[in-house]
Amino acid sequence: MIDVSPKFNTLRYALAEGILYTTPDIINKIRDNQVPKGDVRQVARAAGIQAAKRSAEWIVFCHTLPVDWVEIRFELLEDRMIVRAEVRAVWKTGVEMEAMTAVSAALLNAYDMLKPFDAELSFGDIRLVKKKGGKSDYKDSFAHPLQAAVLVISDSTHAGTRKDKSGRVIQSFLEKQGVEVPVYEILPDDVQQIAEKVKKLCDDDGLDLVITTGGTGFGPKDQTPEAVKPLLEKEAPGIVEALRKHGKERTPYAMLSREIAGLRGTTVMITLPGSSRGALESMQALFPGLLHAFPMMWGGGHGEAKRWLKPGHTEGE
Repeated sequence: MIDVSPKFNTLRYALAEGILYTTPDIINKIRDNQVPKGDVRQVARAAGIQAAKRSAEWIVFCHTLPVDWVEIRFELLEDRMIVRAEVRAVWKTGVEMEAMTAVSAALLNAYDMLKPFDAELSFGDIRLVKKKGGKSDYKDSFAHPLQAAVLVISDSTHAGTRKDKSGRVIQSFLEKQGVEVPVYEILPDDVQQIAEKVKKLCDDDGLDLVITTGGTGFGPKDQTPEAVKPLLEKEAPGIVEALRKHGKERTPYAMLSREIAGLRGTTVMITLPGSSRGALESMQALFPGLLHAFPMMWGGGHGEAKRWLKPGHTEGE
């Protein structure tokens, strides 16, 4: 199976359909409820709902997930019956297979009830019609790559006695999201140096994103939040809530990290923990949703789907 533990929950939706091919006489029997075994549509509906909830038992690589809603609908035409299944769940993976399994089970049960009356009875054309949810629904496109800085905050790493891992994890993750990282630096646990560097990156260099890693714990030298917080013009508590919720679901120690996040001008600043695991899990929690912060700051709306251009820039630059 695919490991989905790094993913976060979103509302997932899928619509699938399939077709039962028969004769006009059989269609009339279904419509008038004249099939000896019972109401074809009601039996098929129940079977489809049950199958959706048990898809993982039949599809080898299908994850077991909490299905929140299943509905099966039928459309009777002259010589066919169209079966449509809708499924919703708040989970880490999509519900496409649940919807298609529901359609398949409904068609199989209808076939079983009708086969004595039509030697040419058949079904097929099962397909996914629509799906929603997941990262693909929350992806902003930019005319120019966003520019980010990664600052590693650690006395030992700055002194060369400890190798940085978390900063490189963050840098690699950002680059995979299409974010350029022109600045990667290692600073000591010094409030003044951290504050001066972050302020310069925001005010003078005009970077879009500044991420620090390290110095957010309870240790006597952990002072990164104290250095960054006075620079914030607007706090972003939702970012921190997302980080802690994601982390707490994976380790109880996440509650001991004192991350802060916010804006200075049009720069987003976020302080992350210093462990490589904590840094990676934090980045997984942040993206792709964090990218939408930038078009919001540039005057864009939530529902728009477009290629975003930073104010003061032109498409051809």
